[in-house]
Amino acid sequence: MLEIILFLCSVFVISITGVMMPGPVTATTISLGTKNKYAGAMISIGHGIIELPLILLVVSGLCDFLRTTPAKIAIGLAGGIVLLWMGYTMLKDARKEEGYTAGGLTSRAPVIAGIILSASNPYFLLWWLTVGVTFANQAAAYNWFVLAAFIFTHWIVDLIWLQFLSYAGFKGAEVMGPKVLKAVLSVCAFALTGFGLFFIFDAVRTLLS
Repeated sequence: MLEIILFLCSVFVISITGVMMPGPVTATTISLGTKNKYAGAMISIGHGIIELPLILLVVSGLCDFLRTTPAKIAIGLAGGIVLLWMGYTMLKDARKEEGYTAGGLTSRAPVIAGIILSASNPYFLLWWLTVGVTFANQAAAYNWFVLAAFIFTHWIVDLIWLQFLSYAGFKGAEVMGPKVLKAVLSVCAFALTGFGLFFIFDAVRTLLS
């Protein structure tokens, strides 16, 4: 039992280091959080909708094709295009007098944002095919109960951090006013655009190498 507890503690720590890395999910969570303080929790649900079946596929060895170069290139290009679109739309909407859609997604649809951002992020998939698969296989080696505890532990870290970000964005929007809010949204939009360009560049570099 102590061994399992120590294992889950290590999962918690590793998950924290992963979720706190700035990325598209972080930028979108802050932007949606300015309108919906529960956006982070809902984004984590969308994230989990993609993550749960992916973990099961990783453990079963049925998604090894994602390790192939063509798959990495395709995911990188598709993810980059999605982020460019979201960044452009978010920046355009940040300039409006009222309201914005956070990349074509209304503030009422953060679950969809979590699904799209997770599925289109090649580095999220890469993490699960490298670091994540090690922990998932170790959990499965114990039993299915430990695997379920592993999945829950990892997801609860996502939930806590993303909800913290969206609540901070919401309270910040209340305190700072519309001008600062637009500035925050613009920064998030540029961040999404930057990540999108990087994903595309990395995919093209892999294609030409």
